[in-house]
Amino acid sequence: MISKTIKSGDWKGEKHVPVIEYRKEGEMIEVEVAVGKEIPHPNTPEHHIAWIELYFHPEGGAFPIMVGRVAFTNHSDPLTEPRAKFYFKTGKKGKLHALSYCNIHGLWENEVEFE
Repeated sequence: MISKTIKSGDWKGEKHVPVIEYRKEGEMIEVEVAVGKEIPHPNTPEHHIAWIELYFHPEGGAFPIMVGRVAFTNHSDPLTEPRAKFYFKTGKKGKLHALSYCNIHGLWENEVEFE
């Protein structure tokens, strides 16, 4: 059952919060989203991150734009680390918004201002 509540928190103290880091070169944007950066998240069949999504909400835009989704389907040895890279082009400012889904603890979010 998918949780109806999206949870958030400080990623340094909560292993489920997606960490968003980006690098900009001109209009090309490289974004890395990882879960468990400070506190490792388990990655077993019983407890794992199932997917990560990234959205870009341009300043003044009515709706966020989905940049991409990565599903993690291997939860055995070797482990699939819950980390994803996304690339897109824009000349606009806005927010980067990431969602991650833990099969036990539900849906988590984080966002950063994008310059």
